[in-house]
Amino acid sequence: MMVRSLRVAPEYIDKVKSALGRNGYHSQESLATHMDFSLSIVENFSTGKPVDYRNFREISENLGLDWQDIAYKEPEKSQPQTLSVEQQFRLEKKQNGLQEMWNIQQDKVHTIRQALSIEAGTTKKFQLEQEFKEENARLKTLEAELDRVEKKLKLASPTKIPENKVQASPLKSQQTNGEASPFITGAPITQPRYFFGREKELKRLFNLLKRHPLQNAAIIGKKRSGKTSLLHYLKNISTAPAEHLRPDQKSDWIPQENYRWIFVDLQDARMQSREGLLKYILESLKMQVPTPCDLDRFMNVVSDNLHSPTIILLDEIGVGLQRCPELDDGFWECLRSLATNHTGGNLAFILATPESPIEMARNTGHSSPFFNIFAYTAYLGVLTEIEARELIASSPIAFTDEDVEWILTQSCCWPLLLQILCRERLFNLEEGENDDNWREEGLRQMKPFTDLLDS
Repeated sequence: MMVRSLRVAPEYIDKVKSALGRNGYHSQESLATHMDFSLSIVENFSTGKPVDYRNFREISENLGLDWQDIAYKEPEKSQPQTLSVEQQFRLEKKQNGLQEMWNIQQDKVHTIRQALSIEAGTTKKFQLEQEFKEENARLKTLEAELDRVEKKLKLASPTKIPENKVQASPLKSQQTNGEASPFITGAPITQPRYFFGREKELKRLFNLLKRHPLQNAAIIGKKRSGKTSLLHYLKNISTAPAEHLRPDQKSDWIPQENYRWIFVDLQDARMQSREGLLKYILESLKMQVPTPCDLDRFMNVVSDNLHSPTIILLDEIGVGLQRCPELDDGFWECLRSLATNHTGGNLAFILATPESPIEMARNTGHSSPFFNIFAYTAYLGVLTEIEARELIASSPIAFTDEDVEWILTQSCCWPLLLQILCRERLFNLEEGENDDNWREEGLRQMKPFTDLLDS
């Protein structure tokens, strides 16, 4: 179960209030201004009212508090209610669907909030504020409904779902954990628990980042090979709560306390102007944004204030080079100088691209030495068979050995193709169908991406 909002336990409210002054904040308003939060969020936090999970963690960290220690824990219920097997099965399916909807809506609200923090135009800012209110209201509605379903399940006596509800045909027995299906095909994977494989690449990348000076890296792979998902995993895995991960999923790649991660999607129009991108980086680092926010002032602010390990993840770098004239050689040269000479080894870049950075720069008419600093390259190909089998085994309903072998053969262990075929097989089982029509549909669905199979 994913926690969506948290509140300070009553016994820690006084500790929170004293932490304000101890950390240099003279009032709740000064903390809100520093973090670019609304005053109501900080007031709710300080008085023990629920606030968004991410905001709760960020405020706690700014006050030097352990968010897990001060968060209110619901007391255990001692008298369970009894649900029939059918009721429990329907509730669990409803919970999974609502959880997926809530995850998508939460990301949408977070994206709008980030856009608000960097938008300077009055008209656009007003539009974003209205959109934020509407989308946040939808999030709260989903949250309330999900809470009701989770409460019913939490209070219910454990019951065993009969075999015919778990399996549509004789299947190899497999224990499941009740989580929503991990088979995501239409968007990058942002939640670490749904990310599988790439262990070799992850070891090398994190080794480059856990010692000073931090070193730069490039992730190269075909379109739809999982480059963006890997960037999100790097950013999120070290700080993901244990309850949001798979059992025994590795998360201690690096010490997570000090690291800052900034994800930049250069397909986002707001990132395609020089000032917009520089402001976004400073806002993400919670540093003061100068006026005007030009390269000289940006360099001064970061050079003077960046004292902890920071990694900037550049996605769709080719878009930035091809379509963004303001991101010229002078811009990239300043970033190179900042990382190599002015931040004490605390700044590194990881970029994702379908070709080598040097070739990509040359092909787009750029000659900046920035693209020569990526000494390590992670090439994304297929998953290992062990990694592919682990992804398949994450299905809430176990597949037969025959189905597993067919999926491995047809996908050649490409993550996206594995996800598509597993999704179709799971749909088939959930509908109670006992035929092989899902295979034909799976091949049809993966046809637009079969260029992955070309050598």
